[in-house]
Amino acid sequence: MATSPPSSQTQRQPAGTDLFDQQREDWRRDPRIAFDTWLAGQQFRRSSAEVYRAQWGLFLDWLQVRRKSLTTVDMQTIADFVAGLDIRKPQRVRYLRLIERVLDHVREIELASTNPARFIAQDGDAAWRNARDNEPTGFLTSVERSLLVAHLFSPLADLSVAARWRERRDRALIAVFLGGGIKTGEARTLTISCVNPGSQWVLVEAANPTFTRRTRLSPFAVAVMDAWLAERHLSELAGNLVFPASPSGRPMHKATMLRSVDALIEAAGISNARAARASPHTLRNTFAADLFEAGVEPELVGQWLGFMQPVSSNRLHRAWRDWMNQQDTDAYDVPDPASSARPI
Repeated sequence: MATSPPSSQTQRQPAGTDLFDQQREDWRRDPRIAFDTWLAGQQFRRSSAEVYRAQWGLFLDWLQVRRKSLTTVDMQTIADFVAGLDIRKPQRVRYLRLIERVLDHVREIELASTNPARFIAQDGDAAWRNARDNEPTGFLTSVERSLLVAHLFSPLADLSVAARWRERRDRALIAVFLGGGIKTGEARTLTISCVNPGSQWVLVEAANPTFTRRTRLSPFAVAVMDAWLAERHLSELAGNLVFPASPSGRPMHKATMLRSVDALIEAAGISNARAARASPHTLRNTFAADLFEAGVEPELVGQWLGFMQPVSSNRLHRAWRDWMNQQDTDAYDVPDPASSARPI
């Protein structure tokens, strides 16, 4: 039978019985029990928790054979473990993300930048990436980007008040993905204090202040955001979130964001011509591609994207070059309306 979580007034219990904030000593003594306790606080679905528990157990078995612990594990050990998994690349990525997340927790007093799994994840040439079904990094073509931007400036239909502000909100979401490189999780928690009408800069806050950053919006994104902020004010939406899900101000669910992006991608007329889905991550990549094409240094692009290590921005730059080399050089060009258009 599971034990009840200890109250904040309870004295420290033996290793492995605290529900939250396990100390490194607890993880050193029994990383399996400490993991179970950590897992209980993550609010995963039961089926997902069982998968993560099995993955973590396999990793611990690997460390034990090699006489490594969570305090001595290094980049090469993690790289060898992930590269040796006889599974496809997406499953390798999930293993690595789990290890990265747990080690972030274990080593939080040293900052996540000391996490060896993070360096492995950011290494574009790591051997673990040589797995079946590796998909190339996706970008929008210049034509697709222009069509999408043009749609963001298209007149609004005869909509109800609620439908109107939601349409403005969803267009602004596209704008911060495509014109600011912001992630879905970051957009979900973005607050009004982090943006200013007419400004090209957005403050992207993180739980750890070390990872808080600024990103620069493209001119079209500034215009679309201004239109949304004005609409948000007129609609008197509650709360301090830039992108609320309802008039009460509650946050948007990630699935709602994805549906909103899919709807606008389809409305822009580019979804049918694409072999792969144009996700928020595709738009984020395209933000970087637009900067690369303009001659912005990869390191600065990486700073705006929130990369911790230059290797990440260099890998994305390399992926963009490879993608560009595969494009049809005879593709026609559509003028970008962003330079002169304004929301209607």
